[in-house]
Amino acid sequence: RVRNRIFNPPHGTSLSHRGVVTDDLIAYHRSRARGGAGLIIMEGMTVHPSYGFEESFLYAGSDRIIEGLNRLAQSCRAEGTPVFGQLFHAGRGVRLSHDGSRPLSYSASDVADERYRVVPVPMPNEMVWEFIDSYADAAGRLAQADLDGVEILASMGYLVAQFLNPETNRRDDEFGGDAEGRMRLLREIVSRSRARIGPDKTLGVRVTLDEKTDKGLPALDMIEICRALEADGHVDYFSVISGSSSAPDGWIHVFPPMSVAQGFVADDAAQLKQAVSKPVLVAGRINQPQLADEILTAGKADMVGLARALIADPEFVNKMAAGKAEDIRACVGCNQACVGHRLAHFPVSCIQNPVSGRERALGQMEQSGIVKKILVVGGGPAGMKAAVIAAERGHRVELHEKNARLGGQVNLAEALPGRAEFGGITTNLEQELRQAGVKVILNSRIDDSALRDVAPDHVVIATGADTRLPEVEVEDIEIIDAWSVIRNRVQPGKNVVIADWSCDWAGLGVAEKLAREGHYVRLLSGGCVAGESIQAIVRDQWIGVLHRLGVEMIPYARFYGGVDGSAFFQHMTGGEAIVCEGVDTIVSCYASQANRECDWIEASDGVMVSRIGDAVSPRTVEEAVLEGLRLGWSI
Repeated sequence: RVRNRIFNPPHGTSLSHRGVVTDDLIAYHRSRARGGAGLIIMEGMTVHPSYGFEESFLYAGSDRIIEGLNRLAQSCRAEGTPVFGQLFHAGRGVRLSHDGSRPLSYSASDVADERYRVVPVPMPNEMVWEFIDSYADAAGRLAQADLDGVEILASMGYLVAQFLNPETNRRDDEFGGDAEGRMRLLREIVSRSRARIGPDKTLGVRVTLDEKTDKGLPALDMIEICRALEADGHVDYFSVISGSSSAPDGWIHVFPPMSVAQGFVADDAAQLKQAVSKPVLVAGRINQPQLADEILTAGKADMVGLARALIADPEFVNKMAAGKAEDIRACVGCNQACVGHRLAHFPVSCIQNPVSGRERALGQMEQSGIVKKILVVGGGPAGMKAAVIAAERGHRVELHEKNARLGGQVNLAEALPGRAEFGGITTNLEQELRQAGVKVILNSRIDDSALRDVAPDHVVIATGADTRLPEVEVEDIEIIDAWSVIRNRVQPGKNVVIADWSCDWAGLGVAEKLAREGHYVRLLSGGCVAGESIQAIVRDQWIGVLHRLGVEMIPYARFYGGVDGSAFFQHMTGGEAIVCEGVDTIVSCYASQANRECDWIEASDGVMVSRIGDAVSPRTVEEAVLEGLRLGWSI
């Protein structure tokens, strides 16, 4: 039994070590259990030596997994939350090895993988049976570890899905051919796993009704598969997700960014729920309590999954139950520190909640022994977070912001097309400021008189960064900075060239904004691809939007200047000139610079001065919030 209908779905954390559970992973999941999650389904665990070398995954193909899983399950159950484990194999998606060489990957047939550019080895019949036994053995280990249930991943374009889909299964033996043959792998895995875990453990299957790519398995085919599994009598529930790992368009929907509609998988779950009698779970961009409630109330699913939402706020469920929805730190779907960290094999975290993934290091706040008066100068994410943490630790905190709004560069990012949700970072921090009792003063510049009036014990300089133009010669052609375009302070000409040194959200966002406004846009970036500096899924989706809008994108372009309607670039590796003609306006996305307007404030007897965020060096909101938190802890 579960205490509520909110579950934490499987998601990679990179908190394991050499395939086994760590204390960091236990602390991570216990935090979500303590926060009220009704059920935790752990990240996918690999089951076979052919995929046993991936450092970022738990490996259920060895008895070494049992002890740590047992400790984790006991820890979460002590908070009232049962724990399931998910089993999977990537099939043709296996592409990494310990020594950097490309290993052999195996699948139903030798159909090339579009995303990973891998050609797998067709599995001999005896190997298929070996894999089936590997799944069953792994399920047995999860039962030995006293997990409450096991989930088989049959979705997202991984091994089981490769066998189910006729596009990737060209076999003519007992595991191919017609739908019955293609289902056999999954049915054998399910039946043998049930035999290993016994009747008292829960057994579920995670499926995809819409892989969001042309060669995905049709929804009606997957529904028939689920009906067959239900008729076999071994499965207790189905869990629905979207997308596929095998193609870029499908991959975007596995970890959907903010441009994808919230709750977009709910209708798929509802379609399956009408066809089966077993409970149906759903996950996919469910980040607001009212949305979760709407899905459940409408009967579209029996449980709703919050993955990134519980990374952003592990207390989401408790706050929802207490009627404090306004206190929830809602996920904004940026993918930066959660998916971005995971795919780079770093511990999962959150730009809004750096404690995630660092629970053992940062999870236990202590009150300050001495109450101090803290002055925070600057109301961007760094200053806001520092003020919140310092106040929560017992200090008296004033935050002064020179503008009429808090938020800093977040206000720029949220003004771009499809990025309004990013402004939730400011909304969430403003609520935290109110709860912590921070005195906020807007339209306030700190001068010597104001500093004397506040009389702080510690000054935190969080004044952010300022835009600037590159030091190149430009004559008889307009050049403006991207921030001015976003703020609508200037109106560019019809034909625009964007000189994109930063390769981040600004270049992509300004290109989209101007293209939608009817400008002819050429985006020349100083990296191997536009948006190189941001999370890959967000970048890939954005590039698709720009392609549809007709934006011309040229990589490896170093900006040199402009004259008489021509903008000059140089190919960064080839050295040849790149000349854009007929240009009315050059929009510069160049390196910003730390704001130094408070350099006059110096430490003196009894007064400390600290700098954080972009006021030290321009970076991203992730570093700003993390530095604000760490400084708040240290005062």
